[in-house]
Amino acid sequence: MVEEKIKIGVISDTHLTGADERLKKIIAEHFSDVSLILHAGDLVDLSVLDMFEGKEVKAVFGNMDYPSVKEKLPEQLIFEVKGCKLGLIHGWGAPWGMEKKILERLGKLDCIVYGHTHKPANHKIDDVLFFNPGSAVDRRFAASRTIGILEIDKEVVGRIIDI
Repeated sequence: MVEEKIKIGVISDTHLTGADERLKKIIAEHFSDVSLILHAGDLVDLSVLDMFEGKEVKAVFGNMDYPSVKEKLPEQLIFEVKGCKLGLIHGWGAPWGMEKKILERLGKLDCIVYGHTHKPANHKIDDVLFFNPGSAVDRRFAASRTIGILEIDKEVVGRIIDI
């Protein structure tokens, strides 16, 4: 039996208070074949998670989320997929030095997914893949709207998608 690559949809900083046609279209076009979706915070309202119908979703809260989101979701998650250790966190404070702060909080993992800055990131530092999908619907602080895909086989490989 040949093991398949695991494909994960990654999104952050949606900043929505409910259903949104733009986000539904993005999900249909880019996340239809993923096994898992990661949301790195700033959903704002929990109803945003309902748009990922039928998909397994792991999500954390961000600084802009309603109290109801913060009550239901954790601040950070560490989990394993196909033997690779992943961390999921939103981020906090000024964007400068964000990856260093996150690494100090979560420890060394194979991949750390974060949000907060609205700026996409997909690079390794000391064998840790730092992956920020940017923002799918909010262009503040960013040149374009973006999402991400992680693929895991023997290692984690990320791809940023401009939408």
